[in-house]
Amino acid sequence: MTGSVAGADGKLRCPWGVSTPDYVDYHDEEWGRVLHGDAALYERLCLEAFQSGLSWITILRKRESFRAAFKRFDPVKVAAFGEKDVARLMADAGIVRNRAKIDAAIRNARLVVELDGGLDELLWSFAPERRPRPKDTSEVPAVTDESKAMAKALKKRGFAFLGPTTCYALMQATGMVDDHLADCWVSDR
Repeated sequence: MTGSVAGADGKLRCPWGVSTPDYVDYHDEEWGRVLHGDAALYERLCLEAFQSGLSWITILRKRESFRAAFKRFDPVKVAAFGEKDVARLMADAGIVRNRAKIDAAIRNARLVVELDGGLDELLWSFAPERRPRPKDTSEVPAVTDESKAMAKALKKRGFAFLGPTTCYALMQATGMVDDHLADCWVSDR
């Protein structure tokens, strides 16, 4: 299915947004909504990186555990994590226990803290001009020139686990692009 689907409440949604109650809530309340703030964007950046190679529902269902484990994604607090914290995270069954992704989250926090202008300014500098919403999912790209440029800029600054596909997913999740389908009930902001 590539077009919008009516949910149990009769509202048309993007097809992925009706498969589970968790997805309905995420689709309706968060995905594609404009998001600003270094801590909020750092959280999304981390979650998108942890999702790499996994299902988003896995990350979504572990989100509160991630928030607890990563001090609510406060970049200053995560930047101070040391080996004891890494060991704690590797033992935490509530999160994805992938050493490379954990190390990347800590490394990226340290880089966020050092950024001139902040993470919000950096990430939003890659947001493209608004385009018409896609008619169906076949029109939704996995990467764009902007997500490639964002990934390249982040990599140049030392960020890890953030390629063009992950950056595009971040752009979608934080409202930098609006990939809700044209007839999806979620309003275009």
